[in-house]
Amino acid sequence: MKKYITLLSAFMFGLTAAAQSTDWLADKYSMFIHFGLYSHFGGVYDGEPVRQGYSEQIQSFAGIFSDWYAAEAREFDPADFDADQIAALAKDGGMRSIVFTSKHHDGFCMFETKTTSYSSVAMMPSHRDFVRELSQACERHGLRFGLYFSLIDWNYPHAYPISSHNADFITPEHHEFNKAQVRELLTNYGPISELWFDMGSLQPQQSRELYDLVKEIQPDCMVSGRLGNDFYDFAVMADNRLPESALQAPWQSAASMFPETWSYRSWQERGSVEDKYAEKLRTLINVVAHGGNYLLNIGPASDGSILPFEAEVIRLIGRWLDDNGEAIYGTSPSPFRNNGFEWGHITVKDNVMYLLLTGVYPEEGLKLYAFDGLTAVEGAGWNLKDSHCEITVTPDMFGSPDVKVIRMIYDRPMESFFQSAGIYADEVLSWQNASPDYSYSCFDYYSNYRSTVGYGWNVGVRRPVSSVELTYTSEDIGRRIRLEVGDMSLDLTLGQGEEVPLENYADLDSLLMGRMRGGTFDNPVSFQRVREWVSVEEGPMTVPSEAFANYLWRGKVAVQNDSRFVLDVTSGNGVEVMVDGRTMMKHLNPYRTVGRTEKVLMDLSEGVHEVTVRSYNRFEDYVQGGMTLADDQRVYRMKVTLPYMVGRGAVPVKISASDSESDHKDCGLHNIRLRFVR
Repeated sequence: MKKYITLLSAFMFGLTAAAQSTDWLADKYSMFIHFGLYSHFGGVYDGEPVRQGYSEQIQSFAGIFSDWYAAEAREFDPADFDADQIAALAKDGGMRSIVFTSKHHDGFCMFETKTTSYSSVAMMPSHRDFVRELSQACERHGLRFGLYFSLIDWNYPHAYPISSHNADFITPEHHEFNKAQVRELLTNYGPISELWFDMGSLQPQQSRELYDLVKEIQPDCMVSGRLGNDFYDFAVMADNRLPESALQAPWQSAASMFPETWSYRSWQERGSVEDKYAEKLRTLINVVAHGGNYLLNIGPASDGSILPFEAEVIRLIGRWLDDNGEAIYGTSPSPFRNNGFEWGHITVKDNVMYLLLTGVYPEEGLKLYAFDGLTAVEGAGWNLKDSHCEITVTPDMFGSPDVKVIRMIYDRPMESFFQSAGIYADEVLSWQNASPDYSYSCFDYYSNYRSTVGYGWNVGVRRPVSSVELTYTSEDIGRRIRLEVGDMSLDLTLGQGEEVPLENYADLDSLLMGRMRGGTFDNPVSFQRVREWVSVEEGPMTVPSEAFANYLWRGKVAVQNDSRFVLDVTSGNGVEVMVDGRTMMKHLNPYRTVGRTEKVLMDLSEGVHEVTVRSYNRFEDYVQGGMTLADDQRVYRMKVTLPYMVGRGAVPVKISASDSESDHKDCGLHNIRLRFVR
């Protein structure tokens, strides 16, 4: 039978995941609360609904003068805000923690602070400290308590003014102001399970200082990725977004009930409770099956009460979890990396694999690769074939708001299984045939992207091998990498090795340049979003640009014979190289890099191929970009003798960077090729 599972412990999160993340990872499901001065407006200003943007940012989108906005705090008296009622709802809903907005972009503090009088305690008629109320309620109800904290502040005089993108730089004065408030929050309100930083664009040193401050006061507090510059304990996806696959870092998806807003909107069309329950339950399952945590938001009304619609959705999810929580809490992600099944999703715990039927009825039946040790399937009939297991499902098991769960039980923990070989030892191992390990890297919210932190292969060894040959470019000389073969782990420095000139049979032609509409580095490349293509010459170019700009260089490469050659690629704050529509490499350059040229090793078959270079600009007034065939058409080879010979069978192989300043930055090993030799 086929053994088709990777080691889940390594698959789920990176080697440096903090020990305190264990409970956070196991919890899977939490409540987010957006409640502040903006809730008083309910999405309405001057008698009219404000339809642009999120309602918690109504000060910006409605163009409210700061003194007019602040004056509303004197009228804000949410008498029906009941922290115990909120905590009880979270508990009934199966949530394990609450994350509350201590301060949003408007700068209004929902806690007692000595840094400013712009707070609920100082300005509201009731002088309430909402952070304290919720902290104490969470303790009474056995819930963890976390805090959201906006790194931008529209009320602080030394902050940048309100912008359209909320990724403003943080002045030195503003940075010290933020540090003082973070110190208060972590000192005065008991254990904080996570500090959910948001927005702003910090310098690396500013991110480091805030991260270190959190760990100094509360070492077990988890820090969110939106602090920026890869100083984090868990990555945060873009709003209401999921990653395409499981990550090598702990991660979280934050979701609002409605994508239009996070805070209360009095005129929001809410639709059917049953439909919303079905939607959010399926999203929870999707997140958990990919190894993440789900943070579902509520926005209490202007008077502080919980909206009945939102409460009922959460209670319905809680009832489902009462019956099926074992398929969610404490689970590992699907053993199938793509987790791409039309019928639903998979989670794993110990010796049980859970099939969660969130999708559509499979007309041809539900089939999975067979696993050694399968002893029972509960919830459906089953038939074990030589290469796969057929699960008996019926149409009535799909489509209802409730999700059916099938338990597949094995005679041993799932971690003992290895994936079957997909490539053989006499073949070249490269990015093209690897299974990448992913994390998330970022400067800030708009410069985040799914980074490749390692490459893995399951290699079939037909004849015993004793060495690995590595091939790389001159630019890779001096790189420190970790090579793992089976249970062997070798730390290597790529040396000068044997110099091998390349016979270049490639010709670069028809080079075009265009500006791609769209803001973030995480956005996929889209030729349809380019207004105009302009013919350009080979080589680097400098183009005037504003922030959040993506420029594309697109060319045809004619290859006479199967060929290996080197391109020189130039980029600004970030770069992506695509070959025939598939991303070969993507990474941010060092912070505030104006221009950088790097070598990219290509292996292309005979024919005409399309190569695209994306140059991303976040910070600079100009962006550099372009590509050309490199003058230096050489590679280098280094032979590494393994500590002992690898015998026949399937052997897991992995490479990762051991010289990176962050476990989340791209490993930059796309130029390395491996081949086993005797």
